[in-house]
Amino acid sequence: MCSLVVSGVKQMVNNYFEGKEPWQIVTMTSSTVLTSIWLWNFIFQDESLVERAKKSFFNLMTYIPAVREKIDQELNNISRSFEQETLQRLKSVPFVVKLPEKGLKPEEILKRVKECVQLGDYDWESGKVSGAIYRVDTNLLQLMGDIYTIASYTNPLHPDVFPGICKMEAEVVRIACNLFHGDEESCGTMTSGGTESILLACKTYRDYAVHMKGIKSPEIILPVTAHSAFDKAAQYLKLKVRSVPVNEHSYTVCIKSMEKFITKNTIMLVGSSPNFPYGTMDNIEAISDLGVKYNIPVHVDACLGGFLICFMQDAGFNVPPFDFRLPGVTSISTDTHKYAYAPKGSSLILYRNKKLRHCQYTITTDWPGGIYGSPTVSGSRAGGIIASCWATLILRNLDGIFIFGTPATSVIALGSNDFHIYKLLEALNAKGWHLNTLQFPYGIHLCITYVHTQFGVADQFLSDVETELNVILNKPMAPVEGKLAIYGMSQSIPDRSIVGDIAKYFLDSMYYTPQIEQISNGPNI
Repeated sequence: MCSLVVSGVKQMVNNYFEGKEPWQIVTMTSSTVLTSIWLWNFIFQDESLVERAKKSFFNLMTYIPAVREKIDQELNNISRSFEQETLQRLKSVPFVVKLPEKGLKPEEILKRVKECVQLGDYDWESGKVSGAIYRVDTNLLQLMGDIYTIASYTNPLHPDVFPGICKMEAEVVRIACNLFHGDEESCGTMTSGGTESILLACKTYRDYAVHMKGIKSPEIILPVTAHSAFDKAAQYLKLKVRSVPVNEHSYTVCIKSMEKFITKNTIMLVGSSPNFPYGTMDNIEAISDLGVKYNIPVHVDACLGGFLICFMQDAGFNVPPFDFRLPGVTSISTDTHKYAYAPKGSSLILYRNKKLRHCQYTITTDWPGGIYGSPTVSGSRAGGIIASCWATLILRNLDGIFIFGTPATSVIALGSNDFHIYKLLEALNAKGWHLNTLQFPYGIHLCITYVHTQFGVADQFLSDVETELNVILNKPMAPVEGKLAIYGMSQSIPDRSIVGDIAKYFLDSMYYTPQIEQISNGPNI
């Protein structure tokens, strides 16, 4: 039956072209093929025919002069209203539109800067603004300012001149790789923000797909809730975006739809952890499985909450894996200028291995100025931002002490290999803190309760610990004194019955009452 159909089609085609010139046959064949391709592309697109028809109709309407004039008029009105709103926000503060003939004095410059910074009607210091401001800490801000002053002139573009800045960037990257469960092969770079981190990830996978897979029409698949920086990257890098709907109730990406969107041109899959619109976390495990199944890189955008979620499991929250623990995850973007409290303008893009990071680099080999290589979008970068970010990450990593194991709940125990830990307990007691002693090995611990969650308590504790550590480490071998010295000595006594006797005397002291005459001049009772 099939052979009869094929024979019939062949006979029909031969009859149609019978008597035609060769050029006519070629022209008709090519026209038919091109028309078929056009119809296929027109019909089978992500956007429906109805939606495209609406857009086409509206576009045609804009060519009518009266319609165009009305649209332009409305746009001008909107533009003027925006300008008026801007002026209202600036409260009539004069603009500087040209260089002054005489430079202003430093105090006048500072005054004007403060005036500009303080403009605005929203009281963000009281916590009334969503996002934007992640930490208000005078001491931290002062520290960041001091660090930036020291490193403001540095530039990691010149590693031979500023090797220390490059060292700090490398350490920030390694700290983040460890937080997100990378191994010795994981790597990355610092960037100016989440948008650059995302753009670089897209550039990396585009170049990787071109060189390793020969893909010439790259596509990225992402949830509709993914950050708009992916769309920006697609515009810059000429990528096609295939947006996947989210599940109706969970607002997480629909995995079945994502799989259906995969084609031979797919260069990356994207998941958010969490996304910006709803704060929900996509099923990164399922996306990772798709990546492994189809050999497609998976990027996790953790810019918004990365430096929160990486600690949540340690804090007792049941958070599914989203990082390099999943075999399909090949890159992560995360912002240090959010919940890592670094200055604005710092982010990270992390990769599973250097082969991927190499695709991020831009290298120019034939420039008259020499061989030029740049790891990120920017050539010159602010070393002060790198130094300040580094400082925020290591600010609470206090020298001389360590944490026992991985605390599971609300108790944290501290020890030291550099001095007797009771020295710290002794110093903290003097500042009004009451902690518990541990033995075998020596240690102290803090059981955190609701009381400790009051504003400023945690910061005060950490500040006091840091202050006393600086004193103790100047004379780490100084002996423990007072009651703590006795308690420390008791642990070295092999006969534990003697230690028991010491404990009895301690209990006796609880009931000790001196002679009344020694403390009172009143009548005897």
